[in-house]
Amino acid sequence: MKTSVLGYPRIGRKRELKKAIESYFKGSISAEQLEDETAKIRLASWKVQRNAGISYIPSNDFSLYDNMLDTAILFGLIPRLYREAGLSGIDTLFAMARGYQDDNGTDITALPMRKWFNTNYHYIVPSLEDDMVPELSGSKPIEEYCEARSAGIDTRPTIIGPFTFVKLAHCSGKKKPQDFADALVKAYSDLANALRGAGAEWLQFEEPSLATDLTADDKTLLSSLYAPILVSRASLKSLLAVPFGDIRDCYQEVLGLGFDSVALDFVEGPKNLELIERYGFPANKILIAGVISGKNVWRNDRAKTAELVRRIARASGCDPESKRLELGTSCSLLHVPVSTAEEKALDSAVLPRLAFAEEKLAELVEIAGLLTSGHEAGNATGLEVPEDPQVRSRIAGLAEKDFIRSPSRKERRAIQQARLNLPPLPTTTIGSFPQTDEVREVRASLRKGTISHAEYNAVIRKMVSDCVARQEEIGLDVLVHGEFERNDMVEFFGQNLNGFIFTSNGWVQSYGTRCVKPPIIISDVSRRNPITVDLAKYAQSTTKKPVKGMLTGPVTILNWSFPREDIPLGQSAFQIALAIRDEVLDLERNGIGIIQIDEAALREKMPLRKIDRKAYFDWAIPAFRLVHSGVKPQTQIHTHMCYSDFTEILREIDSMDADVISFEASRSKLELLDYLASADFETAVGAGVYDIHSPRVPSKEEIVAAIETMLVKLGRNADRYDGIWINPDCGLKTRGNTEVWESLGNLVQAAKRVRDAQKQ
Repeated sequence: MKTSVLGYPRIGRKRELKKAIESYFKGSISAEQLEDETAKIRLASWKVQRNAGISYIPSNDFSLYDNMLDTAILFGLIPRLYREAGLSGIDTLFAMARGYQDDNGTDITALPMRKWFNTNYHYIVPSLEDDMVPELSGSKPIEEYCEARSAGIDTRPTIIGPFTFVKLAHCSGKKKPQDFADALVKAYSDLANALRGAGAEWLQFEEPSLATDLTADDKTLLSSLYAPILVSRASLKSLLAVPFGDIRDCYQEVLGLGFDSVALDFVEGPKNLELIERYGFPANKILIAGVISGKNVWRNDRAKTAELVRRIARASGCDPESKRLELGTSCSLLHVPVSTAEEKALDSAVLPRLAFAEEKLAELVEIAGLLTSGHEAGNATGLEVPEDPQVRSRIAGLAEKDFIRSPSRKERRAIQQARLNLPPLPTTTIGSFPQTDEVREVRASLRKGTISHAEYNAVIRKMVSDCVARQEEIGLDVLVHGEFERNDMVEFFGQNLNGFIFTSNGWVQSYGTRCVKPPIIISDVSRRNPITVDLAKYAQSTTKKPVKGMLTGPVTILNWSFPREDIPLGQSAFQIALAIRDEVLDLERNGIGIIQIDEAALREKMPLRKIDRKAYFDWAIPAFRLVHSGVKPQTQIHTHMCYSDFTEILREIDSMDADVISFEASRSKLELLDYLASADFETAVGAGVYDIHSPRVPSKEEIVAAIETMLVKLGRNADRYDGIWINPDCGLKTRGNTEVWESLGNLVQAAKRVRDAQKQ
C-alpha cells in the first residue's frame, strides 16, 4: 500500500533555514551561500522521507518565505513597485514579503499577510495589477524536482492550485482575480509541460479553498480552470489535494474532472467519508486517504485509523491491496515540529505518545503495512490524564452571570475616560519591545544557573524601567513594560500554568523566519501563582501614566498550543479562561487600570464553513468574556488581533465586549476600516498604522495619512474622546531598538499633528 506526504517542514531540524536567511539579511552570507544552505535543508528532508519508506515525496514544498509568494513570482505576478526597484531576484522576493528601505530613497512597503486557512501559518497575499499577464517566467518547481532527482530521489512536485490562487489573490485595479483566469490556465499548463519534459511523472495541485463554502460561480470557475489544464498536460499525472476539511460543495464536480488522483482529508473532513459512501468513487482514479493528522502531535490511534481506512475502502471500492487506495497526511506536515529526536528532557511517559513530522512518516508506513498484511493494529498505551477536582468544580459551577460584564460598554467608556483622562487619539503599543541579544543572554544565563533569580530580576527590572522611561520621553500616552521576561506570548503563560509541557526544539514555522514553539496541553489547566503582577506593579510605580497589564487570552493560548484530544476544545478553553481571569483580577487589585488580553488566534480553529461556525463561537466568545467579566467598570479591557481576515466575524468580535481592540491593518492599506464602519462596530479601535514585520521606518507623513484615513472612514472627529487609538499593528519583539524608537517617535508626532490640526 503506497504512502503519500502532501508537504514537509522546511525549517530544518534545528531551524537551519531561519539562521541562514537571517544571516543573509545581516550581510553575513551571500545569496550563493544562502542557496547552498537551503539546498542542504531540502536534501536532508527528501532523504528522511525516502529512508522512512514514503512512496510519494513532495518537492517545491520548500520556500525561502512563502509558497503563495513563490507562485506569484513563478508566474511573473510582481507588482510594478517591486519590479522597478532594481533589486536582485531574491531581494525582490524579500521586499515583497518584508518591505524594503535603503539610504538612496527607495522605500517599499510589504504585501499583505494573512493566516493560511485555519492554521497559524501566514501567507503573502499576491497583488494583481490590471496590466499583468500571468505567464511561466520562473523555474523553481522544475529546478527543485531536478535537484532531488540528481540525488537519486524521485519526487512529486507540488504547487498551490489555480483556484486557491485566484480566490486568495487581491486586485489593486479594476479587474477581478477571475479576469486573470485564462492566462493562468496557460501558465499552469506550461508549468505542467515543463515538468513533464524534465522527467516528472506527477504534479500535485494544492486546493484548500475547495474546503470552504462555494457558490455556483466558484464551481464554474473551478471547471474552467482545470478542464483545459488537465487536457494540455501531456502524459503528466495529476493529483488534487484538499486539506483542512471536506469538499461537500464540489465533490461530484471534482470527480468529473480529469484528475488521476484525489487526496482528501479525513481528519478535519469526516464528511468526506459520507460523500464517498453516498456517491461512490470512480474506478479510474486513485484515492489518497489523509488519515494522519498534519496539525496535532499526538500519536495516531492505529486501531481506529485502520478501521476508518477499511470503511473508506469499502465505500470507495478501493481495496487496500490494490493500487487505487493510498494513505496520506491530512495536510502538509509544515504545521508540526520536525522530529522528537531532539527532545531529551521530556517526561519518558509523554515522549512515546508524541509524533512530530518525522514520526508521522513512520506511522504512515506502519499503518499501510498493517492494512496490507491484514494484521490487527494494536495501540500504544494511552497517556493517563488525572483530573483536577477543583478545576472541574469551577467549570461545573459557572453561571450565565459569569460571562456578562456590567454596565454597558458605552457607560464604561465615560467612566474610564474620567479615570484615565486620555487625550484624543491616544497613542500606545501592542505590548512587546525588542528581544535583543542582551535579553536572550540574561534569560539563557538564568536557565544555565550562571546567575541567580535575584540577579536576573534586577536586570529585567532595569530593562523595564528604561523602557518605560523611554516611552514616556517620546510622549506615548499608554505605556507597557516591554515583556523582556517573556520568550513567547503563549509559552510564557503555559510555563506558569498547570497542565502544560514544553519541548526544547519543537519549532513550527509561523511566517518567513518567524518560528514558534507551541506548548502541549496534557491535563487540566489552572494557575499556579500570579504570573505578571509583580512586573506590572513595578512598571506602574515608575510613571504616572497608565501602564497596561499584558496577558494572552484563553482562545489564543489554546489555539497556539497542541491541544488534548480526549476532551472538547471548549472545556480546555474555559479552564484556561478561569486561570487568566484570576490573573486579571489580581492585576486590577494591584492598581493596573488598563489590561490587554490578546486574542491574536481567534480565527485559527474557526471552521472554514459558515454553517459550522456557531458551535465554535459558542465557546470561544464566552471564554474571552469569562476572563474579564469580573472587573470594575473603570478598568479598561483591551484586546489585539492580527493577520487574519476578520470581515466575516466582526459581529462576533464586537460581542467579546472588550473596551478597545487593536487590529493589524497596515499591510492591507486599512481596508478593514470600511467593514468596521458598515458593521456599526462599537468597540473602540486601534487599527495598526504601520507594519512591524517590515524593517522599514514609517515617516510622520505616512502615519498622518493613516490616521486621517481612520477619521474619515470611521466618521469620527479627533476633538473628543471618540474611540480611535493610534498604535503599530503588532508587538515589536522581532524588531531592532533603533528602528523601533524612530518609528514610535514618528507615530507620536503624527498623532499630535492630527490633534493640532483638528483644533484649528
